[in-house]
Amino acid sequence: MSNENLVADVNDELRFDPKVDSEAIAVAAEDGVITLRGTVGSLRQKREAKKAAERLRGVARVDNQLKVRPMGSDARADADLRGAVLRALVLDSVIPRTIDASVDDGLVTLTGHAEWQYQRDEAESVAANVRGVIDVLDEVTLTGPSPTAYDVRQSIADALTRNAQLDAGELKVETDDGTVTLKGSVRSWAEHDDAVAAAWAAPGVRDVKDHIFVAY
Repeated sequence: MSNENLVADVNDELRFDPKVDSEAIAVAAEDGVITLRGTVGSLRQKREAKKAAERLRGVARVDNQLKVRPMGSDARADADLRGAVLRALVLDSVIPRTIDASVDDGLVTLTGHAEWQYQRDEAESVAANVRGVIDVLDEVTLTGPSPTAYDVRQSIADALTRNAQLDAGELKVETDDGTVTLKGSVRSWAEHDDAVAAAWAAPGVRDVKDHIFVAY
């Protein structure tokens, strides 16, 4: 697919997605790499724009350079924003009380510790949806169990095998002291996300290095 056609498809997808205000988004394409520039009103819109571009066939990677600029009543002082984030975190029973948040010019930094990656993901998702948040920096550490490398590798392999939407034949899994490295190719960004999620779900995983590429 030519760069021009890919840009046209991404623009159409952004306009089609009701969760994204595409009016101030500029799209560029180069050899399958999509660059998004411009401004949006919320962090959720920024993330939804990236997801919309990744849905399209021919997109190898999305460089999301969108800037978040809350408008009007969405703009909030840091102290007010931190209070709102902390209240949102407390109200979610999945998020452990060991996670804290600080705010600097709308940038939320999550600190503390959690046992599982899904808890860290939940905290980041909840913070990102608070009105006025510009971005979220996740510095939460994982303190889960430490099984053997074989246990982690086998757990991931089993999860990939169970996933009917994922062709795991081209994926290679390496483990080293709680760090998982994924290599190989998949057929879509949906498969890519499923593979990374399977790696994070394995007991004892503290970091995932993603070296998967999408091959159409």
